[in-house]
Amino acid sequence: MSTLLVIQHVPHERLGTFEEGFKVAGCTLRPLHVYDESARWPQLSDVDGIVSMGGPQSVYERVRYPFLAKEIAFLKEALKAKRPILGVCLGAQVLAHALGASVTKNPQKEIGWYPLMREPAAEDDPMFEAFGQTETVFQWHGDTLALPKGAVRLASSPLCREQAFRYRDNVYGLQFHVEVTEAIIRAWMQTPGNKQELAALRGVIDPMTIRRHSPHHIARLHELSRHVAATFCRLVSSLESPSRRPIHARQR
Repeated sequence: MSTLLVIQHVPHERLGTFEEGFKVAGCTLRPLHVYDESARWPQLSDVDGIVSMGGPQSVYERVRYPFLAKEIAFLKEALKAKRPILGVCLGAQVLAHALGASVTKNPQKEIGWYPLMREPAAEDDPMFEAFGQTETVFQWHGDTLALPKGAVRLASSPLCREQAFRYRDNVYGLQFHVEVTEAIIRAWMQTPGNKQELAALRGVIDPMTIRRHSPHHIARLHELSRHVAATFCRLVSSLESPSRRPIHARQR
């Protein structure tokens, strides 16, 4: 059974529907709460894949959040070892930075439900085979990333060109969220820092509109979440390090 290291940057940005999706697909989850100063980073040899979740921090705030520098170093090591990685929102930005790309403020924040367009490179990509040409997904980010050298763009949106990328055949970055539930969205909107952010964007982003749109899009989002989780677990299992497989499995 493959082990996924799950990097969580704040308590309220959890795996959401990914948790069940990963478990159903046969992956064991190993959480790492990097916001906790007592958190201990594992040895890379102890994990088969890495999932880095979202958060309100920015990659360029490494002095304020020292754990970001540790994460970047850890992901660079994982990339060299060719470990499968899935980055979501902040996780995608950290991953892009580890690949040498820049992360900057997006001209306009995306918070709420937005259209996502599949790019030509996604046509034969297993992670995106369940996605239609246009989907409505949930977003909450103010930063954007440059496409890393050697990566391919898989999705874009009118307000943020870099919505998803693949590096090699085992590393994915998703700027958007497919893992949220209506309860998670409500909780995010009530988190003090997020409430302040929404208040500052009054007239640009309407919290009531977000709540009103959620019931119309959440079921489809859950379908996409299950597909992403299952696809990533299959990828991790297929590339699992021989040194971590049971002896009887290696002898088949």
